[in-house]
Amino acid sequence: MPEILIPRRDFLKKATAASMALSLNQTSFSPSLKKRKNKLPKWRGFNLLDFFNPDPENGRKTKPDYYKYMSDWGFDFVRIPISYPSYLDFDRSKPIRPDEVLQFNNRVLDEIDEILTNCHNQNLHVSLNLHRAPGFCINAGFKEPYNLWEDQEALDAFCAHWEMWSKRYKNISIKKLSFDLVNEPFKRLDPNDQHSPGGAVPIAEYRKVAEAALKTIKGINKKRLVIADGNGGGGTAIPEFADLDLHQSCRGYFPMHISHHKASWVFKDPDSLPSPSWPGMHNERMYQKEDLEKHYAPWIALLEQGVGVHCGELGCYNKTPHEVFLAWFGDILDILDENGIGFGLWEFSGTFGVLNSGRTDVDYEDWYGEKLDRKLLSLLMKNA
Repeated sequence: MPEILIPRRDFLKKATAASMALSLNQTSFSPSLKKRKNKLPKWRGFNLLDFFNPDPENGRKTKPDYYKYMSDWGFDFVRIPISYPSYLDFDRSKPIRPDEVLQFNNRVLDEIDEILTNCHNQNLHVSLNLHRAPGFCINAGFKEPYNLWEDQEALDAFCAHWEMWSKRYKNISIKKLSFDLVNEPFKRLDPNDQHSPGGAVPIAEYRKVAEAALKTIKGINKKRLVIADGNGGGGTAIPEFADLDLHQSCRGYFPMHISHHKASWVFKDPDSLPSPSWPGMHNERMYQKEDLEKHYAPWIALLEQGVGVHCGELGCYNKTPHEVFLAWFGDILDILDENGIGFGLWEFSGTFGVLNSGRTDVDYEDWYGEKLDRKLLSLLMKNA
């Protein structure tokens, strides 16, 4: 074969290209430089509050067109936080008794079925969550007959509810439906007092509850995706659960002086609170994006342990100045997006929502008779 002469300039180009290719190839296989992988899909969407209230008549009914709006805007996720009394049949003029907590109302269950069908018709994944479980809810307003974290009778009822849901939806694909065990675990001195002192549930107590429900669900459909909310009201990651077949759900409410400004169910004297800013000072402390990054670091560490992470709730009450809300919220969405973590805005329509939020400082767009916060929607769609 005759000798082929390559001009020096061409040789240098090819050598440089080969060197770069080798470098890139080595980088892609370097464990220290691998991008962390989230084992949960990057679902993005909204919470629907139809059965959030213990009395189903007081729920916020989702309009049929809402499902299509979500899908058309590029979202693929709906979380349904449900209060267990909403689908029971009992005398609501009296506190519920332990012997009444399994009296399922088939008419209401059928209505919940309809929400799932509407979501699935628009290719929206559904996360079914017990916002109020037998013996526990982070919100007051309904007197529980026992304590989920301490009483075996409450745990038995909790598992019975998940058994019902698991059997009812056994044949729905895991791509269409996941289960979120119990909303925002928290332990108060008085479980029925919203402002009673409290904090994170002791890990052993939370683990006992989570393992029991997980065993129940997996015994019916072993492939079902199951999610545990962060401890201490949803904001604290739980590395102690990394060995379980559980994924975890964080929150987008830090810091709460931004997300829940003047919220009466959070602050005892809401009207006395100073107007927040972002970034800005609060109680002689500066809050900025760096603080958000530190807040989410334990959740990102879970990804590295092989635990899937999703942000089941995030958003901001309508008393926070709109521009402050958007500046803060954009930073949260950026951090979640950079780490492949999806989200569920609380809520679709209402005081935290993209529709009909009732803010006084927003120039709403008319959207088929609804009041649309276009700036918020654009921010969400950027990450959808």
